[in-house]
Amino acid sequence: MKRPATSGANDRNARVERLRASRAKDSEAKTRRALHAVDSLLRSRRRITVTQVARDAAVSTWFIYNQPQVHQAVQDGISAQREHVRQEFPVPEARQVSSAGLRTDLALAREEIKDLKRERDRLRNRVRLSLGAELDEVNRNELIERVQQLEQRNTALSQELSEAKVRNAALESQLSEAEDDLTAARVSLRRAMRAVPSP
Repeated sequence: MKRPATSGANDRNARVERLRASRAKDSEAKTRRALHAVDSLLRSRRRITVTQVARDAAVSTWFIYNQPQVHQAVQDGISAQREHVRQEFPVPEARQVSSAGLRTDLALAREEIKDLKRERDRLRNRVRLSLGAELDEVNRNELIERVQQLEQRNTALSQELSEAKVRNAALESQLSEAEDDLTAARVSLRRAMRAVPSP
């Protein structure tokens, strides 16, 4: 006997509602874990990054970027850590920058660029794999919203990458200047030592 069409539609609607309820519950649990991870990193003074929060909370970086409450908590935590460092280690006005310090900053900037590129590639791959599977369960409005979120995140990653490249270029310039200054100082020191009369 053929089942009525309305029965099939009701079954599908019930499955969709169960799926949505399950996703909402899962999202709440992930949100709690992520917020707890941010709080733990702050208290332990470990560096807060999206990747570290995702690792500690056992969630994806995609979830953090697309969950406004969690993303804001991560940004606030990063800002709080930066402010704490500024207060604890104020930078003197006439700071002497060493070549070694500049090289370290440059290496950190290059690592940050690599991390951003890897994160961008991971997000692209994740979207490529999961979007097709989710299409059947997502209505058109949700799909449009998801695409907009992904475009916004892509724009943000591109901007972060550009900023990191600018910082990298600035650090390379400072390193070059510091090395020139160091060379000039060594030459001056040699001349001064030659000019001292021997006893």
